[in-house]
Amino acid sequence: MASEHDKGKVPADGAAAPQDASGVPQGASGVPRQDPGTAAAIAAAEAAGPQSGESVRVDSWIWAVRLIKTRSQGATACKGGHVRVNGDRVKPAHSLRVGDEVRLRHEGRERVVVVKRLIRKRVGAPIAVQCYVDNSPPPPPREAVAPAGVRDRGAGRPTKRDRRDMERLRGLESLARARRDAETRP
Repeated sequence: MASEHDKGKVPADGAAAPQDASGVPQGASGVPRQDPGTAAAIAAAEAAGPQSGESVRVDSWIWAVRLIKTRSQGATACKGGHVRVNGDRVKPAHSLRVGDEVRLRHEGRERVVVVKRLIRKRVGAPIAVQCYVDNSPPPPPREAVAPAGVRDRGAGRPTKRDRRDMERLRGLESLARARRDAETRP
């Protein structure tokens, strides 16, 4: 009789557990086996999800699947027009359905996801990823997003030299030249 500690080991007869094409071990029914903790978390998320006929608010769902850090940020994004469902701007209380396409502009990046599962409560990242299909474009490289001319907090007002340096970094060379020319004219 196999104990709990023997899970994942090769049976005594030498036959290995069946696997699918990706190498994931499968149970007797052909369904991929999951870690017991992950399976319990998925079951809890489904139990906390809406019952038949109920719906989930869009601000709550984007928070629950970890696209946004707080629910209030989700509501603010909806009010500001940064969340679209099936191409339409939505209010925070808009009801989501499975199959809806959600577009979210957040932190300079657009996320495009298709709803696979409706949940209300925030879950861990591995389970959250199973609730949507991510069709987002790849994020821009880090060096392309580097901030230009960021000053330390409390550094005070920039000097003329600092301002010119910041304009040069931002590519506003012509503006800096125009200001210098205006200052030198009588």
